[in-house]
Amino acid sequence: MDRSSSENLILVNREPNGVAIITINRPGSLNSLTRPMMVDLAQAFKALDQDSSVRVIILTGSGRAFCSGVDLTAAEDVFKGDVKDPESDPVIQMDRCRKPIIGAIKGFAVTAGFEISLACDILVAAKGSKFIDTHARFGIFPSWGLSQKLSRIIGPNKAREVSLTATPLTAEVAEKLGFVNHVVEDGEVLKKSREIAEAIVKNNQDLVLRYKSVINDGIKLDLGHALSLEKERGHDYYNGMTKEQFRKMQEFIAGRKKQSKL
Repeated sequence: MDRSSSENLILVNREPNGVAIITINRPGSLNSLTRPMMVDLAQAFKALDQDSSVRVIILTGSGRAFCSGVDLTAAEDVFKGDVKDPESDPVIQMDRCRKPIIGAIKGFAVTAGFEISLACDILVAAKGSKFIDTHARFGIFPSWGLSQKLSRIIGPNKAREVSLTATPLTAEVAEKLGFVNHVVEDGEVLKKSREIAEAIVKNNQDLVLRYKSVINDGIKLDLGHALSLEKERGHDYYNGMTKEQFRKMQEFIAGRKKQSKL
């Protein structure tokens, strides 16, 4: 597939309210990923992260699937290509992205699609959606984090069952296990995702970026080191504030207190 045709398969829409929507747009193949699509997806996240007008990113898929994984008709090209290049790796770029990423999941999120959903910060899924790990079924070794991230979210025993049996994890069960944030009707997925995005946009953008970073970085540490990380970054944040910034903070808090009394 040439470069020009792949660009239409990853769509980016910047909305005026600070929300950007990335759509995996290959519905005829259930949004399976070719190598050029993976590169375009990675570059889309990198570009939006650097765009100061974008504050939240929503990732979704067109048609009846979120993403059915890698296009296995081009498996050798995908798995033996330049897969160690972080610039062309969508999951690495998602992990590096400072902006909150909301996954809007409809239908199937299979293997690579499952891994991409794990790289999102918040997940909204349609009723009946399924997350399926087929690595063991097809002899594909995981390399986008599924073997490590899933167990940390839903627990190692359930993660082993999901991955070793290739049994679908439904959106409803995933919500109970703390993986999916909200399960809604099929036609409400983007609406709910936008509601969450708009709530984030209303907050202090600098603190949103710092808060996401300290949560995501802290997850990788034991609790003691994570608490130290929070303390260290908190000190750095307040030490960097000017008297004018403290004054504005106090005025904002005072204004909120007055509103709450009305």
